[in-house]
Amino acid sequence: MPASSPNPPLAAPTRDASAPRGAAADSEPHAAGGRRRRFRLRRPRLPIPHVARLANPFRRGQVTRRALHTSPGTVRADPSAPIPTLTGVGYGPSAETGGTLTEVTFKSPAEIPDFLDAHRVAWVNVDGLGATWILNALGEVFGLHPLELEDVTHTHQRAKLEEYPDHLFVVADMVKPVPPDPEADPDHVDGPVYKTEQISMFLGRNWVLTFQEEPGDCFDPLRERLKRKRGRSRDCGADYLFYALIDAVLDGYFPVVESLGDRLERLDQQISDRSGRGVVGRLHRLRGELLVVRKLLWPHREMTNALLRDRELITPATQVFLRDAHDHAQQLLELAETYRELCSDLRDFHYAQVNTRSGEVTKVLTIVATIFIPLSFVAGLWGMNFDTKYRYNMPELEWAYGYPFALATMAGIAFGLLFFFWRMGWLRREE
Repeated sequence: MPASSPNPPLAAPTRDASAPRGAAADSEPHAAGGRRRRFRLRRPRLPIPHVARLANPFRRGQVTRRALHTSPGTVRADPSAPIPTLTGVGYGPSAETGGTLTEVTFKSPAEIPDFLDAHRVAWVNVDGLGATWILNALGEVFGLHPLELEDVTHTHQRAKLEEYPDHLFVVADMVKPVPPDPEADPDHVDGPVYKTEQISMFLGRNWVLTFQEEPGDCFDPLRERLKRKRGRSRDCGADYLFYALIDAVLDGYFPVVESLGDRLERLDQQISDRSGRGVVGRLHRLRGELLVVRKLLWPHREMTNALLRDRELITPATQVFLRDAHDHAQQLLELAETYRELCSDLRDFHYAQVNTRSGEVTKVLTIVATIFIPLSFVAGLWGMNFDTKYRYNMPELEWAYGYPFALATMAGIAFGLLFFFWRMGWLRREE
C-alpha cells in the first residue's frame, strides 16, 4: 500500500460493561488469580548464529500457544504489537471500471463494506496486530471464523490452507532482509540476513484480505504492476491476486537460498585451498540454517499442492499459475536439501583432508624413526665401555679411521633405507 502519508491511528471504542470477557483489551490483568502468563516469541532470523537452538521446537518459549485457560477462538492481540493500519486497493477489468485503480487508507473497519461494493476486486491489507477490537471488527465485516482470527494473532503457525464455505484461509511465512549484526554473528558480515514474519491471507468472491505483523513486506513489485497495469493482474479476478501474493512470498525465499549457496561455495573454496579455520563450525551452522529453511519450505509445498485441487473460488486459468507456484516451492525445497547434503559432503571431505595430513605427518615421523633405529643401534654398540687392552673388545676403537668408518656406516644405512623406501613408493605424497 502507499506509504507517502502517515496513517492516523485507529481509536479503540469504549468497552461496554456488558461486553463478553473475550472482547476485553489485551492489557487487562487476570481477574483475582494473578497475572496471566504471556508467551511473546521472536521470529527466527535467517541466517541465524545459533540455529540449532532456534530450530529445536521444544525450547522454552519457541512454541506459540493459546493463552492459558481461554476458550478456543479467543482473540488476544499482543499489546506491544503495532496498532493495525488498514489500507485498500480496488480495481476491476478495464471494461467495467475504465482501468482505474483506487488506493485508500481506512480510518475504521466500518468503511470497508462500501469499498468492497464499489470494486470488482478489492485488496485490504492490515499492518500490525496490536488491537483486538479492530481484528474482531474485521472478522465481522468479512465473516471470518474466530479460530481463523486466533491463528492470525498467534504467529509461528505452519504454512497451511483451510477452506470455509465462502472463503479460503492461507498462512505463510514471509522473509524480509534486516541489517546484519557483526558482533552477534561474525560469519554473516558479508552476507544478507533475513527474518521471517507470518502473513495470513483470505480469499473471498471478489476480495483478498491480508494480515501482517508489522509494516514492510515483499509485495511492492506486485503493487507496482497493479499501478502500471503490467501483467494480467488488473485483467483477472481476486483469485489471481491471491496467487500473486503467494508467489511473491515464495519468490522471497530465492535470495535466502542463494545466499546460503554462496556461503557454501566460499566454504568449499576454503576447504579446497586448505585456508579456512573453523570450517567445521561454520559448516555445522550453515547446515542448521538450511534445516530451518527446509522446515519453512516444506509446509509451503504442501499448502500450494492443496491449492491445486478443485476449489470453487479459484478458476481453472488461475490453477495453471498455482502449479507454477507449486513448482517454485518444490524447487526451493530441493535446493535446500541439495545444499544440506553438500554440507555433509564438505564436512566429510574436510575430515578426510585432516586425516590425510595426519597420515602424512605420521608417515614422515615413522620414516625418520625407522632410519634412526639402526643408527641408534650402531651408536649404542660402539658406545659400550669394555676394556680395550684385550684384542677381542672392540679393536676398531684403537683404529685411526674408526670414527670416520662409524659415520660412513651410519650414513650408508640411512641412505640405503631411504632408497628402499623410495623404490617401494612410500615417499610419494598422497593426492
